[in-house]
Amino acid sequence: MNTASPQTDHGGSDLPPGSASTPAGGVDQEADRRNKRERLRAELGIDPYGGSISGLISLAEARALHQPRSEHESTDEDQRPLVCVAGRIRLHRVMGNLVFATLRDHSGDLQIAISKKSVTPEAFKLAKLLDLGDIVVASGRLGTTRTGELTVWCEGDDGLSLACKSLTPPPDKHSGLQDSELRCRLRYADMFANPAVTETFQKRSKIVSAIRRFMDERGFLEVETPMLQPIAGGAAAKPFTTHHNALDIPLFLRIAPELYLKRLLVGGIPKVYEINRNFRNEGVDRRHNPEFTSMEVYEAFGDHRTGLELVESLIRHLATMIEPSGAIPWTDHVIDYARPFRQVTYAELFQQANGFSIFDFDQVRKKARAMHLPEAGLDNWLVVNHLFEATAEKGLIQPTFVLDYPSAISPLTRPKSDQPELCERWDLFIGEMEIGPCYTELNDPDLQQQRFREQLAGADEEENTFRSVDEDFLAALRFGMPPAGGIGLGIDRLVMLLTGSRTIRDVILFPLLRPAGPG
Repeated sequence: MNTASPQTDHGGSDLPPGSASTPAGGVDQEADRRNKRERLRAELGIDPYGGSISGLISLAEARALHQPRSEHESTDEDQRPLVCVAGRIRLHRVMGNLVFATLRDHSGDLQIAISKKSVTPEAFKLAKLLDLGDIVVASGRLGTTRTGELTVWCEGDDGLSLACKSLTPPPDKHSGLQDSELRCRLRYADMFANPAVTETFQKRSKIVSAIRRFMDERGFLEVETPMLQPIAGGAAAKPFTTHHNALDIPLFLRIAPELYLKRLLVGGIPKVYEINRNFRNEGVDRRHNPEFTSMEVYEAFGDHRTGLELVESLIRHLATMIEPSGAIPWTDHVIDYARPFRQVTYAELFQQANGFSIFDFDQVRKKARAMHLPEAGLDNWLVVNHLFEATAEKGLIQPTFVLDYPSAISPLTRPKSDQPELCERWDLFIGEMEIGPCYTELNDPDLQQQRFREQLAGADEEENTFRSVDEDFLAALRFGMPPAGGIGLGIDRLVMLLTGSRTIRDVILFPLLRPAGPG
């Protein structure tokens, strides 16, 4: 039982899973695997698609049970932990009366060994017929090889069984899946070939769970609001449209849940949040996916300042959960979440980037024209914001709250009492990305109605085909909404930053892709 374990591979494919792979020897690997599957059925009476198994533990849990023994301790094999594990085969080699395989599951890798003398004849024949990618169950005691490799030594009638025969070879263990679009399209193969992918999505799940715990502990109530909405409201974006046949009405996949969550403030819930999907029928790039996850938060008798404290505390909590120092690498930078986030006004950043004030509209338009930005026929403040996005947002790597946005581009936000051209809003930037805004919410129904009308007047012809004033929301405001602060937080971008991922595709399990071409 102290034979050294080989770590050689065979039968892998560098072709995309789902296509027949034909290596140099000319053997169609899928056809060969189908033949093996029929042999298992006919010769060994083995169901190649297995059944339920009780008592399974993960490979990491099995590894943790191993206790290295000193040379003076007993070597009684009966004292070694007995485990039952399952995984997909990533390495496999037959060495006479001994077969080695390395399994992989969501928690890592672990070697198993099948000796002819320790298992049934059927199990040993099965071990020799296995292919890379097959999912097996192994039962036996933990031990090590001569080289110190931790191994499950299969034994007994249930020492080895087949849970699922793989008909398609997995990606080659050396080259793996390299094409980024293919990795997203074949996420199941990507997760097997690249364990770091599984780790990223495990971290995402833990981050979202931690957000919920944080919000719950602060007294916020999690709710769900409609995904299908009769009015495309809550944000300025192009919606996906659909139609409900029974009611014979047009509907929209929601752009944002904002107006429904505010209705709950009117109804008397003081602290409310929702983590869910939004949909925007717009472009796709490394920071945008048409279907994305966000968290919106509303707090009665709060404002943009209480929202600032909540968001900074939350993100610092998440970052130190991932890395106790709070310093997390991202692209070519290390982002420090432990120190206080920078606070700077919109006007200050604009002045620093452009050399003139946001109120100098002649200079604003002159520079916008020089940079070929949209300008003709647009409201002054829209041109200001186009220029701000093109110049002032650059270099905002470390966490930065940008405060006091122009009121004209923030139609749902309360104006500053001493300077109504600006409003009580901030946007948080990290890694030159907008992570989310926060507003002191507008709760004056007449002013809100005026803002809605102005927004519609400034919309183009296409926008006016799906935009309209949400009269029911205005009715709710007339009933009376308490002063409040509201927050939007992009979960996908936040996970990108906290996991060191470069694109949004890396943190969305199944991002939207063009349909695969023929072949």
